[in-house]
Amino acid sequence: MTQRFSKSESILDTGAGAQNARPQRCWALIPCAGVGSRAIAADAQAPDLPKQYQNVAGRPMVMHTLAAMGAVQRLQRVLLVISPTDSFWQGRDLDSFLALASCGGATRAETVSNGLRELLRLGAAAEDWVLVHDAARCLVTTAQIDALVDACLPDAVGGLLALKLPDTLKQAEAAGGAPRVRQTVERADKWLAQTPQMFRIGALLVALEAAGAAVTDEASAMELAGHAPLLVAGGAQNFKVTYPDDFALAEAVLLRRAAQGATPI
Repeated sequence: MTQRFSKSESILDTGAGAQNARPQRCWALIPCAGVGSRAIAADAQAPDLPKQYQNVAGRPMVMHTLAAMGAVQRLQRVLLVISPTDSFWQGRDLDSFLALASCGGATRAETVSNGLRELLRLGAAAEDWVLVHDAARCLVTTAQIDALVDACLPDAVGGLLALKLPDTLKQAEAAGGAPRVRQTVERADKWLAQTPQMFRIGALLVALEAAGAAVTDEASAMELAGHAPLLVAGGAQNFKVTYPDDFALAEAVLLRRAAQGATPI
């Protein structure tokens, strides 16, 4: 790991008094317990490692993600939430800035909820901020993360990186065979949700517990709890490596950045 990876309450108590009692602190939580089934080609054998551990531009994908997080100076610590059966990290020399928690669940929501409880156990406060980020968004930049922190720290709710929808959006309907277009959806007010997503630990934990396992991101849980998260402009390169072709695209971007001196490989 590179860059910064060198040594250097009540859940509902998130009112103004609690916020003014101490400087606003930020933590990062990376759910890393999934297997990435969509990243496997239909005619391919399942790889030995989940997608976040497969090599991209010379090293495991998650290491690129951690490098970007490690360069964010305002983070207290990064918590990587892994599966209880994950052996990838055994024997690896990790800095104290990175913490591992073998409490990954069956769903993303469960993994994140378990990770939030672990952050509280590690010394985070309910009113502290947490940035939840996908392990497979390995192209996120430190500048994008800093922009999210800048936007959310003065906000009462928090927010997420997102990208205004650039393409025409179609809604499909089942037609007994190949899907067909039902209608074109107005795209002017549509955004693609990205990560990190930044909220207060206590509020997010309560929202996730109320929402249940069905929510696919943290902002959805906060919305169901009655909040309106900020949309902070991200970038097209901050995509989630999801399908087989995404690996080559991510590698090309990382190699180009390295050639330009922007990102070490």
